[in-house]
Amino acid sequence: MARQDHPSPLSPARRAFREAPSLPRTAGPARGGKKKPVLRGLGHGRRNRGFMPDEPAQGSWNLDPAALPQDGFTVQVAPRGFLTPLLEELGDRTITVMGRLVLTRGQEKAHWAQNVWLAPRWIPVTSIRDAARKLRDIQRNWRTHSHDQDGCNRRMALIGEELPHVSCRPLTFGDPAPTAPLGAFTLWTKDLLLASPVTTSPFPDGEVPFVEDKVGPPGRAYLKLWESFTILGQKPRPGDLCLDLGAAPGSWSWVLGGMGCRVFSIDKAPLANTVAGMPTVNHCLGSGFGLDPSVAGSVDWLFSDMICYPSRLLTLVRQWIDKKAMTHALCTLKFQAETDHETARSFAAIPGSWLGHLSCNKHELTWFWTAPEK
Repeated sequence: MARQDHPSPLSPARRAFREAPSLPRTAGPARGGKKKPVLRGLGHGRRNRGFMPDEPAQGSWNLDPAALPQDGFTVQVAPRGFLTPLLEELGDRTITVMGRLVLTRGQEKAHWAQNVWLAPRWIPVTSIRDAARKLRDIQRNWRTHSHDQDGCNRRMALIGEELPHVSCRPLTFGDPAPTAPLGAFTLWTKDLLLASPVTTSPFPDGEVPFVEDKVGPPGRAYLKLWESFTILGQKPRPGDLCLDLGAAPGSWSWVLGGMGCRVFSIDKAPLANTVAGMPTVNHCLGSGFGLDPSVAGSVDWLFSDMICYPSRLLTLVRQWIDKKAMTHALCTLKFQAETDHETARSFAAIPGSWLGHLSCNKHELTWFWTAPEK
């Protein structure tokens, strides 16, 4: 999306975020096969972009099971590369951290959590088969969470092979999210499982894979809409009037136009020719912040993936809400070197809001809002 205002120059931390290469790791060997390299960023938002490593945020935590609570906690899974903002948000709710797993006091899901294990339990095991048997006794569907502690990943993979197969094929956009419950487990030590039969996401680690379109859209931002509509279970209907603020080069307008929506897009830059030529897309050159809802009239959906300070975006959406000029809104909160948790909380506090981190988000959160029923 085109830039709408001019943030301060990049800090060293932000520059490192943009320039850091993706970190490769090696997967365990398949049966009868060789080890093959896979990208550390398995989510589609991590394949081609650098991200801040988690290691500096992990610090030194007490991982002794005897010192940890046996119940009354949850496990919040940090997005790849964004453990720091999750820990900042959780504050003193944090009990301990292993890799991307954060043992947390209370049941409330953090906005920066990719997935939450809602009913974690400790399960002593004596062997791979014993571990698989105890998991099967709880329920059918399980997926492992890998980490780098004490070389447990190969052992976890062998446990997974003893469990019933759970398909995780990439979705074609329009496919519904899975409805079957999906449990998650990891080996805390060689002889101790941490497992939860209930999680907040039907996707492993909350990462939503898609069969990507590498030809039609002018950029990869379209995945944010695909993922949002899939996990929220709500999307515009054909004929809905959609306003796309800061639209260029047009990935979001491309999605909406392809769904049969009437799209009015605005940006200081033009749309890509393939999007501008869509019959249901109308583009205006200008600033998304310069559009007065009193003049523009009401819309069914307001969208924004603009690069701007979240506090400025908050002022804008409040104007549209106060004027009762939209029924739904879907916006990206893009943060600079520091995460503006205060503004994020203000977005979440608006009645009718959902705020969370998509697996295709970088240093940003996605905000969804629905007007209260009359």
